[in-house]
Parts: sequence; C-alpha cells; structure tokens
Amino acid sequence: MSAYEIVFITVTLLIVASIVWSTLKVGISPMPSSAKAREVIIQLTVNTGTGPIVDLGSGWGSLIIPLAKKYPQRKIVGYEISLTPWLITKLLKTIFSLNNLELYRKDFLQEELSSAEVLICYLYPEGMKTLANKLTLEKNTTRVLISNYFSLPSQQPEKTIQLDDFYKSPIYLYHLNSERE
Repeated sequence: MSAYEIVFITVTLLIVASIVWSTLKVGISPMPSSAKAREVIIQLTVNTGTGPIVDLGSGWGSLIIPLAKKYPQRKIVGYEISLTPWLITKLLKTIFSLNNLELYRKDFLQEELSSAEVLICYLYPEGMKTLANKLTLEKNTTRVLISNYFSLPSQQPEKTIQLDDFYKSPIYLYHLNSERE
C-alpha cells in the first residue's frame, strides 16, 4: 500500500468518525435539504424583513450558501456541530466571497437566537421540542420560523406546503412574533 493510499484511508476514516461522533452527540446526522425543499424555503424568506436569517444546523451549506448569495445585504448565520460539513461550508464561503455569511461550529441551543428575524431548521421531533422550549423560555422575539419536514409540537403553522416528492414532505411556516419590526 502506498503512502498516498494510507493518507487517503486515514483522512476518510477521520471524516467518517467525525460525522458519526457528531451524529451520536446531537441525535441526527447532517442531512441536506432536497432541491425542492431548498427552493420553497428560500421563497418563504422573501418579504421577511432585513434582519438576520439563522440556519439551525447548516450542514454542508446547501441551503445557507444560496441564501447568502440571494441576500448579500442581509446577515446570514449558520450553526453546525459536525466538523466536516462545517469545514466544507467554510470553504464554500471563502470561494464565493460571502462576507455576509457567519458560520459557527457550535450548538445553537447554547446560543442567543433572539436577534434572528428568521430561523430555519431541519431537525427531528425531539429537536423540535427542544427548540420550542428554548424559544418559549427565552421569550424569543424571532418573527418567522421555517421548518423542513418536522413541525413545532404545540403550535399551529401559518402555512404548510406539501412538496411534490416521493414522501410528500411538508415545509412549515410559523409567524412567531408579529409585533417585532
């Protein structure tokens, strides 16, 4: 086995181990939104003000990079715990010179989110419960929450869009605090 093969195998194993570790830590792997879901989510961000858009689990950057390109004058923030997807997104941010994009390798549950105009998430049922609790306890002033596939447990969405895909995946739109300007 050549040195290049050993390096390649070692790097591959480290990447896989990193993703497995973060999956075990947070309970879900970094899962990109489908192209149809991204299109709908981006459309739902239109007319949501000028404040920050925050992606809670920005993964590989497949949604947050297009958002940063669409809104060059708007602050776009991504949180991702998994090292490899976070690094890929950091690289894409640099390649596309997206100065409006801030990326954090942190657990968003430990962060202050009240400055966000829009929160976007693709979590899992338990993650949605935890997020709902966080928003309630912090008396969060976020105006809009857009969720891919999973709903907030005790809140009615203003709008549910059923995607035309195999799973008929839902995208949920919530208006949380309409009094914020």
